[in-house]
Amino acid sequence: MPDPYFDKDARLVAEAMPGDNSAAETVGELSSRLKRMVEGEFGRVRLRGEISGYKRAASGHVYLCLKDDQAVIDGVMWKGQAALLPFAAQDGVEVVATGKLTTYPGRSKYQVVIDRMELAGEGALMALLEKLKQQLGAEGLFDPARKRPLPFMPRVIGVVTSPTGAVIRDILHRLADRCPTRVLVWPVKVQGAGAAEEVAAAIRGFDALAADGTVPRPDLVIVARGGGSIEDLWAFNEEVVVRAIAACSIPLISAVGHETDTSLADHAADLRAPTPTAAAELAVPVLAELRLALDAYGQRSERCARRYVERGRERVEAQARLLPKRDALLGPQRQRADEAGGRLDRALERRVTLARGQLDRSAGALRPAMLAQRLAAARQRLDDTFKLVEALNPARVLDRGYAWVAARGGKGAGGVVSSAAAARQAGALVLHFGDGEVAARVEGAAPKAYGKPAPEQPTLL
Repeated sequence: MPDPYFDKDARLVAEAMPGDNSAAETVGELSSRLKRMVEGEFGRVRLRGEISGYKRAASGHVYLCLKDDQAVIDGVMWKGQAALLPFAAQDGVEVVATGKLTTYPGRSKYQVVIDRMELAGEGALMALLEKLKQQLGAEGLFDPARKRPLPFMPRVIGVVTSPTGAVIRDILHRLADRCPTRVLVWPVKVQGAGAAEEVAAAIRGFDALAADGTVPRPDLVIVARGGGSIEDLWAFNEEVVVRAIAACSIPLISAVGHETDTSLADHAADLRAPTPTAAAELAVPVLAELRLALDAYGQRSERCARRYVERGRERVEAQARLLPKRDALLGPQRQRADEAGGRLDRALERRVTLARGQLDRSAGALRPAMLAQRLAAARQRLDDTFKLVEALNPARVLDRGYAWVAARGGKGAGGVVSSAAAARQAGALVLHFGDGEVAARVEGAAPKAYGKPAPEQPTLL
């Protein structure tokens, strides 16, 4: 029987054909029927596959594909569920996704709306861990050369851990036993959703404290958590925590889990402690041991000082034995002193003898007759000198009728006038005679030269 839908006599305008029992439906109606059929038939599904094409949109929604060796299915995870992912999803990670199978009419394809996604067993978890370790290691975050030494005795220790667990109590107890130290606790979640972000924020918070601020800046930071499965410790394998530890400028000890547990935080830290209690032991020395060591150093210093003095004394004594004896050193000086003393006695005797001879010779010149003769000669010389003085006394000349003239008033008052010109210049004169003085004044013409007629006589006042 020929198919009516493939009739060779096709028409330009659609018309009802024999056997049609319904009108043509729209694309949207067909898509809606398919959507109801798929959602009703399958409902919620749980798929295992490898992530491919992972992309987080600016809105926060996540778009990806789940694939295996036979097929591929699109998936979408809305913003709220994507924020609760307990691990950093990326391409190549095998997961188990739980969600609702539906269709997307805008693309004519089916997809799964994921509301929970987990790693597909520990193998996938370890593969993700190894991949992240290689990535961060290639950036140098685990390089031993960048690790810093711990302070010998930190004044303040910052601890990033849960405030309610046994970890913080063990750390505080061990610090109190070894060396009491000031501790600042930054409380955080240590597992579950948001734990990695809180741990990273705490590390950055300690690092951002100012050295002179109200809250003291730690000299050492301990990031600690008790033991657990790899899923429990996964927050310390997150990239955000590893990068915060690597960027911290404060020396940091990682104490996550027990001795057999290893996290990426351990590789990035400056030092890994096998347990939180061991971290406290590594952070500070034992105060009692320090005191014993100081006492030992003090005793050693005292012994060294005493030994130094003893060796010095031994060296001095050895040098003293090499020195000559006192008598050998002072003997020649004593002998010279004795000889000098003998010469001094003889010199004094000779000096006294010479002095006595000089005294005897001088005593002869001190006889009374000679002294009288010398006294008479001295008296005669004195009389002659007195007569000469009397002869030269101006007063004796004045007694013989002479006078001497002095200026009266003016610039040269009291001075001797020895010439006519000086008398004319003085004007007022004083004539000194043997029995007194007479005032005079110069008048008339200038006197003539000596030997000529006498000048006009001065008028007596």
